[in-house]
Amino acid sequence: MNVKRTFCIILLFLILFSAIAAVSADDDRSYSITQAFIDLTVENNGLLHVDEEYDYAFDGKFNGVYRDIPLKSGESIDNIQVRAEGAYPVLEESDDDGYKHLKIYLYSDKAHTQGIRDCNVNVYISYDMKNVVTLFNDVGGLQYKLWGGEWDVGVDEIRATVKLPGDKGNEYYLNPQDYNRTSDLKGDTITAETTSIPKGEMYELLVLMPISDFNNAPYAKHVNQDGRDLIKKNLEDSISSRNFWNTTYIILGLLSVLSPIGAVITYLKFGREPKVAYDGIYERELPTDDPPEMVNALVENKGDLGKPNMKGFEASIMNLIDRKVFKLFTAANADIETNELILTFNHDKKDELSPSERIVFNTLEHFAHDNALNLSGLNGSLTSEYEAKWFMNQIQSWENSVKSSFDLSKYFNDTGSKLISAISIGGIVFGIIIAILGFITRLNNGIYALAGGIFLIIFSIILLRLDDDIFGRWTESGRTYYLKWNNLKKFLKDNSLIEEHPPESIVVWKKYLIYGAALGVADKVYKSMKLQVPNISDYDDGIFWYHYYGGYGIMYSAYNKSYSTVYNSSDSGGFGGFGGGSGGGGGGAF
Repeated sequence: MNVKRTFCIILLFLILFSAIAAVSADDDRSYSITQAFIDLTVENNGLLHVDEEYDYAFDGKFNGVYRDIPLKSGESIDNIQVRAEGAYPVLEESDDDGYKHLKIYLYSDKAHTQGIRDCNVNVYISYDMKNVVTLFNDVGGLQYKLWGGEWDVGVDEIRATVKLPGDKGNEYYLNPQDYNRTSDLKGDTITAETTSIPKGEMYELLVLMPISDFNNAPYAKHVNQDGRDLIKKNLEDSISSRNFWNTTYIILGLLSVLSPIGAVITYLKFGREPKVAYDGIYERELPTDDPPEMVNALVENKGDLGKPNMKGFEASIMNLIDRKVFKLFTAANADIETNELILTFNHDKKDELSPSERIVFNTLEHFAHDNALNLSGLNGSLTSEYEAKWFMNQIQSWENSVKSSFDLSKYFNDTGSKLISAISIGGIVFGIIIAILGFITRLNNGIYALAGGIFLIIFSIILLRLDDDIFGRWTESGRTYYLKWNNLKKFLKDNSLIEEHPPESIVVWKKYLIYGAALGVADKVYKSMKLQVPNISDYDDGIFWYHYYGGYGIMYSAYNKSYSTVYNSSDSGGFGGFGGGSGGGGGGAF
């Protein structure tokens, strides 16, 4: 990322932060509805009279409140009255898109010049509704939402009273039952109290009344068919559907534990290591004569066993220096007051190289001039997108070549690690799905699906990042191979062990450095070497210079530079596509 882009991103964040802070300062207010009182009166002429009281607690400055009442086809509202305690109300009515909109301005003074701030206000609304009560041939019915799902906030408690035209033969149902605290029917009066109802949820009343309680009823909706059985069936279907989905969300949440169970079963079946006769504590000699890149692929890179990483690439370079395929020397650079690493190439030995070593040779030679490569200046050649892509492709080809140079199945059974990868990917996909389902539903039990989905996603990502040998299993020979090389790594890391058993020749020290690089402990080896061989700097050997002058960091830096060049070069890749233009935006608030 260049300096200009970094500056622009920082500037953008500062602008966004300032805008958010400004909006927050202007909208530093909140409100809640502590109680709602809903009184319904069903007249014997079919008219429904509604009295509503909402107890608001305002924190900050407000202009008023609004109430949107949906109207189905044929329904109407009349005789709207509004009053308030704690403020002076002014009502503004409108009709739009099947709603009666009531905007109630609240003033703190009688002259209606000052809005309200930091206060409690009780707002009372009353009105008559026609064609809401439905009369069938066999029963009268009222289905009414005591609390709708379109409020901006929830309510702490609802107290409802429903006055019916008769005192016998009435039936009532409150749905969803999750919010019922108490409810009762005595004579012609239903009373109910709720727990808190969150934003987005609704609370509905269904009342069945004897048809004989109504006299002509010009203000009711008349349906020429029997309704009792149909209403009860619909009610049972609705309750069953809600119960089904509530249960389903619990089950979806519980299904998230299948992934850990699957991981345990996979480990028990495929991940437990075989017992081997080897019980060594550490190794002083190289356990095998395998090339360092192969050791790196099998021992160091446990996150993707069989595939080498850049430590193996570094070790391969050092091995070729030791075998005189490369010659390394230093040259002074007066501009930066340090020595640079210069690599030359012995083409006479190229035929002796393995396929992966030949890729290393060709990769470095590509950037050479007159058979000499300034390793310290390699990054400068990778600012070109073409060269950076070529370098990354070469690294990938080298990784594949090393991986194909030996039969991984002789060392490691990756059935368990492959199965865990499938479980992890499936877990991420399934976790996203159930988390979305849990998030979008209005049912309370959706929280179980949401929590289960989030857990499953996190657990699956962790599984993906675990080493292959946790759920995979070494073969007996592979387990011995790994333990021996890992014990050599322990030996190389522990200076006290090297001090107790120092190498007898500089040749062994060089092997320690090469394989220490492959195993990720070259710095430890060099530190021990300086303690045991104080005059190490007198040795005219490229292996030591490669370490001393920062050769280990050069290839990492080159790879990172290539990556940065390739992926930062596509800034304009989306220009001209739909939605890619500048400007735009939108918003709105009352």
